[in-house]
Amino acid sequence: MSQQRITVVTGGALGIGGATSRRLAADGDLVVLNDVDEAATEKACAEIVEAGGRAVPVIGDVVDDAVIERIVSTVRELGRVDVLVNNVGDFRPASKTFLHSTPEQWQRLYELNLLHVLKLTHALLPMMVEQGSGAIVNNSTVEAFRGIPAGAPYSAYNAGVSAFTKSLAVEVGAHGVRVNAIAPDLADTPQTSAEAMLRGRDPDLVRHWIPLGRFGRVDDYAAVIAFLASDEARFVTGHTVPVDGGTLAASGWYARADGKGWSNMPDTP
Repeated sequence: MSQQRITVVTGGALGIGGATSRRLAADGDLVVLNDVDEAATEKACAEIVEAGGRAVPVIGDVVDDAVIERIVSTVRELGRVDVLVNNVGDFRPASKTFLHSTPEQWQRLYELNLLHVLKLTHALLPMMVEQGSGAIVNNSTVEAFRGIPAGAPYSAYNAGVSAFTKSLAVEVGAHGVRVNAIAPDLADTPQTSAEAMLRGRDPDLVRHWIPLGRFGRVDDYAAVIAFLASDEARFVTGHTVPVDGGTLAASGWYARADGKGWSNMPDTP
């Protein structure tokens, strides 16, 4: 019988992270589930256990060194780590433009989107190297590959995530460790709901906006993460895979006709 994989998922209670935790647990992993939302974490872990899986909660903001230390301590108690999903990221705090942004906002976005990825990976990587195996999957964004008005720092830090992914993959491949990332767009989650993205527009316009004709569901992203973490992707490393319904291929931002910011959704068919 093969050994049960030990998987760490940050931001693993809700949205893409929540779907990923549930998917990997259903696939047989013991999930070390980190999230800042205590109630959501407890609910996610309870649902995983109820479905026959195993989950260990680590509640707290992963940007805090003490929380990273608790994640590492939990993994050490379990004896190994096979998969690390660096899922946490956020475009907030956002500003109207870069000129309106502040160094304090940049710092928070840096911590939320890039710094903790480096820190947690650095902390867990030695175990993977010692084992001679492991898979790391980072969560970047399509905005790392195209311009995004009002989100320059967010875009820059996620471009860093994808660059880190590529470079680290080259370094650690000889140790049997693979490093990949996904680049989501238009994920219908509590953080970026379809309702908020539509902002009163006709839902029928979605088919004009997204080549595959719909917003992404959290399971769409979790499925790709599960693939990248699996042996099915054993010869895939160093890549950021867009999971975006085709928006990056057809990308283009448009200034709103009313002058109130930007959109990449046409206001008319």
